[in-house]
Amino acid sequence: MKDLKKSVPDNRSAFSIAKPGHYFIIAAVIATVVFSVAGVASVAFAGLVITVFIGYFFRDPDRVAPMEEGAVVSPADGRVIIAKPVDENPFIDGKCIKISIFMSVFNVHVNRIPHEGKVFKISYFPGKFFSANLDKASKENEHNAVFIETDMGRKICMVQIAGLIARRIICRLKEGDIVSRGDRFGIICFGSRLDVYLPADTKICVRLGDRVKAGETILGYLKVI
Repeated sequence: MKDLKKSVPDNRSAFSIAKPGHYFIIAAVIATVVFSVAGVASVAFAGLVITVFIGYFFRDPDRVAPMEEGAVVSPADGRVIIAKPVDENPFIDGKCIKISIFMSVFNVHVNRIPHEGKVFKISYFPGKFFSANLDKASKENEHNAVFIETDMGRKICMVQIAGLIARRIICRLKEGDIVSRGDRFGIICFGSRLDVYLPADTKICVRLGDRVKAGETILGYLKVI
């Protein structure tokens, strides 16, 4: 049986919503009420539908992270669009493994820590807003790169990338933070992508087209040195 760890802190409600979504929901509710009072039924109904969708988009379910030695869990929900070795990249020197996860507007967008360790660098780039499933999105889109060093001295980089619709990347981490596998650390609003860069000797456990869950699905295993 796999060793599992429940993500903390738990959400204490049947349908928890990530905090950044509260502002969007309040704005949508207010607009819906205003149009309803004004007697514009069709617009009020559209506002109600939008409010429900926003609540669905910002849902934040609890997850149980596997605690197997060296396991790297997915930092995002979505579909794997890249899983391969690369000779060079903008984030980690030399060869490494790149795994890209595309999040549609129907996926949970709360991001989670892939492996325990220490955050030694965070790098934000304002960038552009191409569709997140395009190759050039990795370099040219707005993105936020978080670098983690594990207790074994292995370096991991995860990059939050804004998409065509997304205009807000939220990351609650700061340099020097000690982080735990599976814990929440941020969110990207309204459709996006997350790239993970792992050491070249990592054993990959996912392939193109796989559906993954943040904090639960194992992307690969770091080689124990």
